[in-house]
Amino acid sequence: MSTQQKKSKYEIDMCNGSILDKLISFSIPLMLSGILQLLFNAVDIIVVGRFTGSEALAAVGSTTALINVFVNFFIGISLGSNVLAARFYAAGKDKEMSETVHTAITLALISGIVMGIVGVVSAKGALQLMDTPDNVLDLSTLYMRIYFVGMPFFMLYNYGAAILRAVGDTKRPLMFLIVSGATNVVLNLILVIRFHLGVAGVAIATVISQGISCVLVLRCLYYSEGSYQLRFSKLGMKARYVKQIFQVGVPAGIQSTIINFSNCLLYTSPIPRDCS
Repeated sequence: MSTQQKKSKYEIDMCNGSILDKLISFSIPLMLSGILQLLFNAVDIIVVGRFTGSEALAAVGSTTALINVFVNFFIGISLGSNVLAARFYAAGKDKEMSETVHTAITLALISGIVMGIVGVVSAKGALQLMDTPDNVLDLSTLYMRIYFVGMPFFMLYNYGAAILRAVGDTKRPLMFLIVSGATNVVLNLILVIRFHLGVAGVAIATVISQGISCVLVLRCLYYSEGSYQLRFSKLGMKARYVKQIFQVGVPAGIQSTIINFSNCLLYTSPIPRDCS
């Protein structure tokens, strides 16, 4: 039995009123969030390039495409939780919505831990397969291993943000990214310039900033009212929801992975020296 949802001021009612206004209000924060997430690695590259040196710059830059291959499959799956949650929320199915939220957050935690372990263990081998130069291999491996330690935070933020977007709230995920992005910049400068941590410093700053965005989105869900409220005691995965999330999310994840894998191939392709 459905109940009347109490709308937050951040939620957008996509079913009533002018569609153009709602489309703009919904999509602009969503686009800016995507841009900000891309800038995390870009900021790391800029800071180490400016204050550490060319080897550190090459070390961080060489990991970008590879990291995207590892993580984008699971980010694609978060689209499945977004679609499923939106369906139940719009239909007023409170019980199903709540179970979807707790299944998605549990899935995010498990996938984040798995990706963290896989990334830490396979970082050096994966970089060697990409023909990463020997002079930056150790620094690149260090950056990737520290980065993947924060993968549970990264996954929890993205799945939590997917739930908020499912109810029409794209503004708060953007605000959380702005806070974590600003933190990332400040910590990058402190750890690299003040403590001379170089590649390790920018990676640590990224993990901390991802942790902040994770805490903010989980706190938001915890204090929300209605069917998408998060309660840690209810965490668990129900097979029927996992199946539906995968039906939508896996194709999206595969598509994103293929695109980023092609970028990796470009990094490893030899450049012809003589075309004559």
